Amino acid sequence: MKRIKTIFSLVMVVALVGLSCKDKASSKIVADNVDNASTRDAAQKNLPVMSFESSEHDFGTIVQGTPQETRFKFTNTGQAPLIITDAKSSCGCTVPEYPKNTPIAPGESGELLVKFNGSGQNQVTKTITVTANTQKGSEILRIKAFVNPKDAAPIQAGPVK
Repeated sequence: MKRIKTIFSLVMVVALVGLSCKDKASSKIVADNVDNASTRDAAQKNLPVMSFESSEHDFGTIVQGTPQETRFKFTNTGQAPLIITDAKSSCGCTVPEYPKNTPIAPGESGELLVKFNGSGQNQVTKTITVTANTQKGSEILRIKAFVNPKDAAPIQAGPVK
């Protein structure tokens, strides 16, 4: 008797599943949802693009401890407002200043000021990571300098013999 009840229960479950899947999936699609999804997907393709005049700056040869600064100029060449949310350097000796959370419209320009305190010795390279609402999500800028020690005597060219 238990076996008949079990078989009957299984037949009923299979019948219910079969009846519930009878509707075509295409009839359940709402046309408005498809239109909304298409509009949303098209809008996501309109992203800002951060185009820098130069992504690297060389301060040349400097004396240790001599502060330096440069400006990285950029233009939003994309199709949506550009928003910089963060800018961090690879060490505390380099400080970036940027237009934080200020929308920069397509076609408009801005700049990022980078201050370097002149620390280190010999060839020094520092990176600045700029986080923004671009497709890549971040941009990398570099500064470099050859840092001579403060107490080093300057090299002078002597007479040629």
